[in-house]
Amino acid sequence: MKRVYPDKEYCIGCHLCELACITVHSKSQDLIIAYTQERLEDGLKACKRFQEKGPTCVALSCRHCDDPACVAACISGALQKDPETGATTYDIEKCVGCWSCLMACPYGAIQRHPTLNKIVKCDLCRDREGGPACVAACPNMALKFEER
Repeated sequence: MKRVYPDKEYCIGCHLCELACITVHSKSQDLIIAYTQERLEDGLKACKRFQEKGPTCVALSCRHCDDPACVAACISGALQKDPETGATTYDIEKCVGCWSCLMACPYGAIQRHPTLNKIVKCDLCRDREGGPACVAACPNMALKFEER
């Protein structure tokens, strides 16, 4: 299965991956509207979690694990492992906001939604032609979408 892999050697901390993520997941599909309005009014949040320590930075997101701890911890069935694609999928309608998945994820890739009692996690931009928007937006190719 293809996954997004970060490479901290090439990440320059530009946050373009986050901007691409919020744009592709916005209602407007417009960067300016997504960032200035939807992010503030609707709580639109990037699926990436940016980590920086000194000169080292890296963008982290769901690893779509082979045996995801978040799926095992999910009490409502909102998180599932898709048997066809191998992706860890999320159904926001089923989520009860218990945060079990957030605590179970060993990578800290699942985040709380800022306005809803729900989570935010990477969906690999499953409906986007060309793969994840974060990978396409990265100027240094610090994010790779590949099988390993």
